[in-house]
Amino acid sequence: MSDVLAVLADILPPDRVVSPAVSPLGAALDQVVAGPDRSQAIALPQTEAELAQVIAAAHQRQWRLLACGNGTKLTWGGLAQGLDLVVSTARLNQVIDHAIGDMTLTAQAGVVVSHLQSQLARHQQFLAVDPAYAAQATLGGIVATANTGSRRQRYGGLRDMLIGISFVRYDGQVAKAGGRVVKNVAGYDLMKLLTGSYGTLGVISQLTFRLYPVQESSSTVVLSGPAVELRPLMATLGRSPLTPVAFDLLSPALAASLGLKAEFALAIRFQAIAPGVTEQVEQLQTLVPEPLTPILLTDQDDQAFWPQIQAALFPDPPTDAAIVVKLGLRPTTVVDSLEPLETLAPDLALGCVHATSGIGTVRLTGELATAAVVQALRSRCQELGGYLTVLEAPKALKQTLDVWGYSGNTLPLMQALKDQFDPHRRLSPGRFVGGL
Repeated sequence: MSDVLAVLADILPPDRVVSPAVSPLGAALDQVVAGPDRSQAIALPQTEAELAQVIAAAHQRQWRLLACGNGTKLTWGGLAQGLDLVVSTARLNQVIDHAIGDMTLTAQAGVVVSHLQSQLARHQQFLAVDPAYAAQATLGGIVATANTGSRRQRYGGLRDMLIGISFVRYDGQVAKAGGRVVKNVAGYDLMKLLTGSYGTLGVISQLTFRLYPVQESSSTVVLSGPAVELRPLMATLGRSPLTPVAFDLLSPALAASLGLKAEFALAIRFQAIAPGVTEQVEQLQTLVPEPLTPILLTDQDDQAFWPQIQAALFPDPPTDAAIVVKLGLRPTTVVDSLEPLETLAPDLALGCVHATSGIGTVRLTGELATAAVVQALRSRCQELGGYLTVLEAPKALKQTLDVWGYSGNTLPLMQALKDQFDPHRRLSPGRFVGGL
């Protein structure tokens, strides 16, 4: 440890090099590393230049490092194969440029999403994400884990709104791609490559996003009922001219936790000028079959409803015994993937799937929080042409199963990219698909 601390002391002030034992990240780090090797220090650079110096020093001394922001998603992904150093971008927390007229924003990776949204709201603009642990999640962290939320129904994923990126390579060199103009096509599209890479290809230092105007009015319609009623309705709504901002299927347990009937529920949100929202709600009601009764949420009820979903799936602080998985499904099989959970233990599976993209989250608690249930749910997803990735789980459980469960044919391409961007395999080693 003395060697690491001595090297970092020449780069950073003493208050920006801390021991994992006294850091809030310490407990999470214990759940991240596969073997007995633990990080010897946590570095907190405050500028991109300092970040580059730290990573260059790690490269020169062959240290294995793990990058994070505030650590809200530090336990996501695979277990790291030994660490020497953790590098946090939490103090790279400055907004570099907000082009109000162009509706773009450039900010450092450590900017907290919730703080940023408050600043943007003063200009009637917002970043179209609603990530897990939004109160503390950083821009770099949500990009590294590709964590978007329900708004992807209208605005797409992070890859669709990220237009520029700066990151530090494995050797300490700063690389950039894209720019601050929405139609910029300069350079390689590294924005898409770095999104969802879990810090295994580089350490993100700065990001540029496209923004959107805050809408005048917002309303949510909630429909509860048995799967047999909601399945055809979802297909009908998918073919309709309606343009919801969010369109999610909730499991009975999640619906009940939100004060709804303990049945499957569809939550559909509209945002636009007031007459436009009213018209869309009315059109939706004409498509709803008689057995289903719509519940209309407006004003404060609408604003409170969606954060409650995230809070139920990702309570803060997290529950160590729970398992949280990410699903990727064909939109036509969304209901079929969640139905088996209700036969196992209907009160213990909190699930939310974005109906159009098929991407969703399931939180397993109690007797459902086992490797056997994860494997059964994964098998079901794969039978339906989808996938299941384990995000959060006790360390002992992650050691007994394949976190990613990848069964595709692009692993050789991923390995080639890893060799290009991190030839010595020292950036977040073991965290990604195939142990990359």
